[in-house]
Amino acid sequence: MLTSDASFTPPFCPRKSCRFHHEVTGWRWRPHGTFQRKAAPHVIRRFQCLSCLRTFSTQTFDTTYFLKKPHIQKPIFHGLVACSGFRQLGRSLGVAGTTVERQASRLGRHCLLFEKEHGWKGVPAEALVLDGLVSFEYSQYWPFETNVLVGSDSYYAYAFTDSELRRSGRMTVRQKARRRQLEERYGIPDGQATRNAVRDLIRLVAPDPAPLRVLSDEHAAYPRAFRLLPHPITHETVSSRRCRTLRNLLFAVDLLDMLVRHGGAHHKRETIAFSKRRQGSGERMAVKQVWRNFMKRKSESNLRSPTPAQVLGLRDHALTVEEVLCRRLFPSRVPLPPPLARYYWRDVETRQVPNGTRHALKLAA
Repeated sequence: MLTSDASFTPPFCPRKSCRFHHEVTGWRWRPHGTFQRKAAPHVIRRFQCLSCLRTFSTQTFDTTYFLKKPHIQKPIFHGLVACSGFRQLGRSLGVAGTTVERQASRLGRHCLLFEKEHGWKGVPAEALVLDGLVSFEYSQYWPFETNVLVGSDSYYAYAFTDSELRRSGRMTVRQKARRRQLEERYGIPDGQATRNAVRDLIRLVAPDPAPLRVLSDEHAAYPRAFRLLPHPITHETVSSRRCRTLRNLLFAVDLLDMLVRHGGAHHKRETIAFSKRRQGSGERMAVKQVWRNFMKRKSESNLRSPTPAQVLGLRDHALTVEEVLCRRLFPSRVPLPPPLARYYWRDVETRQVPNGTRHALKLAA
């Protein structure tokens, strides 16, 4: 990565308790030797902050910090957007599937911060297309919906949230009995979860009240969510039985849904790679969001077409994985709003996994 360059200069003190973590004016540091490791580059430079006297290295600012196999980060990123499951990636890279799972979580956290720091800021000038992608976690008795807002012209994925759903549709007598047993033990999902998630989604895109034009299908929860907001929203609906073609008003979000299902093994209709936790699905959605916005061109056939970020003027070229992962981002310097902070700290709970792993590492935040 870039931070292994011999000309690297520390941009700030990495310790969030240091007063030069945020403000670097007047910050002083000095070289503090080197150390050797097995992975390349083998010699790592160290430094010392002259304010808090804590030491750190070039690896502190690298996305591969604390990794014993830093070379697998890039292929895992590619695999996550190319419909590879964790076990498939593990077999191809010669590592355990759990190693890939942990790396996917780390990449998801990085992409949450990357989108926040480099993504669109301010109220979108274009119409926003709203839709929900239904999948499930742990088992088909626990469906959930990933709600997304996409620019109708730029195809830029502005934000996403999730909401638990109660299993519905055609079920056998045995399945209904099983659902009742699970709900008696773990509780019933909130019937207003989609409404609340869409409300939070609008707040992510426009924290302050501002006029918005939102296009969606005829989902009954959407108008109820808009009524909870102070935003003046112009809401236009299209039938859910619409033909999903370029001429449809909701094509931008339909295309994103197709890309997510096509490139995400956990979103296949029939698969053993389904998400065991909704938390993991959110992390992979963050990776997909950065890939879609900054790396994937609008048109698959036209290699000269811009990325959504280029359309909005955020970038002048399509980013590579190396550019996305060129430096580590710190949550103390890139604060996330509550809906996204839940994904970062792994606070999204799955009802049948009450003791899911949280992200609580102090030095690896």
